[in-house]
Amino acid sequence: MVDRQQEFVLRTLEERDIRFVRLWFTDILGTLKSVSVAPAELESAFEEGIGFDGSAIEGFARVYESDMVAMPDPSSFQVFPFEGGLHGESARMFCDIKMPDGSPSWADPRHVLRRALDRASEKGFSFYTHPEIEFYLMDEVPADGSPPIPVDSGGYFDHTTHSAARDFRRQAVLALERIGISVEFSHHEVAPGQQEIDLRYADALATADNVMTFRHVVKEVALSQGVYATFMPKPFSDQPGSGMHTHLSLFTGENNAFHDPTDGMKLSTVGRQFIAGLLVHAREFTAVTNQWVNSYKRLFGAPLDGRITESPAYVCWGHLNRSALVRVPAYGKANSARVEVRSIDSACNPYLTFAVLLAAGLRGIEKGYELPAGAEDDVSALTEAERRAMGFTDLPHNLSDALRVMETSELIAETLGEHVFDFFLKNKRAEWEDFRSQVTPYERMRYLPSL
Repeated sequence: MVDRQQEFVLRTLEERDIRFVRLWFTDILGTLKSVSVAPAELESAFEEGIGFDGSAIEGFARVYESDMVAMPDPSSFQVFPFEGGLHGESARMFCDIKMPDGSPSWADPRHVLRRALDRASEKGFSFYTHPEIEFYLMDEVPADGSPPIPVDSGGYFDHTTHSAARDFRRQAVLALERIGISVEFSHHEVAPGQQEIDLRYADALATADNVMTFRHVVKEVALSQGVYATFMPKPFSDQPGSGMHTHLSLFTGENNAFHDPTDGMKLSTVGRQFIAGLLVHAREFTAVTNQWVNSYKRLFGAPLDGRITESPAYVCWGHLNRSALVRVPAYGKANSARVEVRSIDSACNPYLTFAVLLAAGLRGIEKGYELPAGAEDDVSALTEAERRAMGFTDLPHNLSDALRVMETSELIAETLGEHVFDFFLKNKRAEWEDFRSQVTPYERMRYLPSL
C-alpha cells in the first residue's frame, strides 16, 4: 500500500519527467553508496526494497548472511535539478537497510542514529544539530602525495574580486538551496583555499542526511569548475585543519531544554548535565568523531606560527571560548540555547557521530553529572601543570590511543551496537597498523643525513 509521502514522490517523478532515481546509504565508515532505479520500478521498491549483496559493503555482513534490502525513505526525497542536462532531472532518496525478514540491519549507520534518537524520545527529548562544515578547494592534487595547491591565497572572511572560491561558494549554495538544504552562512576560512558553509539547524537524522548530500554536491560543483574539494581533516602541516563544529540542542516539545533565563549563562541544569556527559565520555567517542589517522594532526594543541589554535586538544568547556572542546555560545532567543562541540572533523560519519554525542549527553542527564569549572583562557597557551591543576585531560593523541579508550567504553558499545562497534575497531586498527608501517618523507629528511 502506497502512503502519502510515497504518492508525492511518484507524482513528482511523473510531473517532472525524472529519469533517474538514486537510492543512497552509507557503509560504517560513512562512504556513500548508491544504486539507480528507473522511476517505473520505484513503487515496487517502496513495497519490497532493493536487494543487494551486503558482504560486498564495508562492514555490513559476512558472506553467509549477505542478503540485504535497501528500503527507500520517501521523507528524504530530493530532486537534483542541476544534474539535468539532456537526460532530464534526477532525484535521490536515502535508504534504511533491512534484513530479508524486514528487521533493521544492525550494520546500518542510519539505524544506529535512529536508535539513539528513539532513546532520547523516550525521555521526552528531540535532538537538533547545526554543523559548520570546513573544507579545502585545491587547484591541483599531485598523485605522488606532495602538498596540493590551494585555489587562492585568501584568509578569514576575505572577499577577492574574481576569486574562484567566491564563485564556487555561490554555485554550491545555490545548488544546495535548490534541493532543499538550507544554508545559513558561507565564507572563506583562515587558510588559503579553505572554505566554510554552515547548514541551518534541523533534527539530527535530517542533518546527517544533509551532511552526506552536502559532501557529494560540494565535490560535484568543484569538479564542474575544474577544481577539487577535499574534506581531509589536515591537508597541510602549516595550516589549520578542517573541522565540523556542530551546535547541539535538546527540545521538549516546543521548548528548548537547554534554556534557563535565571542562570547567568542562561544555561539550564539539563544543559549543564548534557555538557558534563560530553566531557566525561569525550575520550571514549573521539575515535568516532575523528576516525582517520590524519584526524589527529588537526587535534594538536600547539599554535601555528604564534596563532591561537581553534582545534581543541583538551577535554574542557568554556563560555564563548573557542579553544575549548565544548563551547557555550551567546544567544538571544530562548530557543537558540545550544552547545557547540568543536573536535569533530568534516570527514566523520555523521550518523555515528551524532549518535555518540547524543548518547554521551543523555548519560550526563541520566546520571546527574556535575559540570566542572570552565576554561575562559586559551587552553593551549596554559602549561601542562596548569592544565592538570584545572583538571583538563588530553584528547587522544592519535588514532591508536583513541581506539584503546573506545574499546573499554560500555556507552559507545551500547550506542553503536555490537556489530558496528566490533567492525569499527577492527577496521581502524588495520588502518593504524598500515600507517605505522610507512616510512615518511619527514623521517628520511631528518634521519638519513645523520644516522
